[in-house]
Amino acid sequence: MLKDCSVGAIVFFVAHLDRSIAFYRDTLGLPVAALEGADGPYALAEVGGVALVFIARPVRIGESPVIVFNVEGGIDDYADALATRGVEIVVPVSECPDGGLSVDFVDPDRNALSIYQPKGAPRRQ
Repeated sequence: MLKDCSVGAIVFFVAHLDRSIAFYRDTLGLPVAALEGADGPYALAEVGGVALVFIARPVRIGESPVIVFNVEGGIDDYADALATRGVEIVVPVSECPDGGLSVDFVDPDRNALSIYQPKGAPRRQ
């Protein structure tokens, strides 16, 4: 189902956004940008074509990081296919801070996964 997708992002839910920005920027040397999204501040870095997204929110073990698969559209079709296959969807299709859409689900070991489509892409193929 996701064989034609790419891993586009790894999302980290962090307790303190400023502390995470400082670590990834100052300690690891990554170019991290602090941004303002629809739901508040977040940070973004890129490594090897994969975005690292940092969002401040309480998190339990196993909820972060989230591996995000990029698709060019049809997110509702992907969500329907996941549900048909018995996959547990933990967050239905919803808007991301950048205006795109995502659907969050878990694998059998409850590892967090997500499918993302950019803003303006069609919801159905």
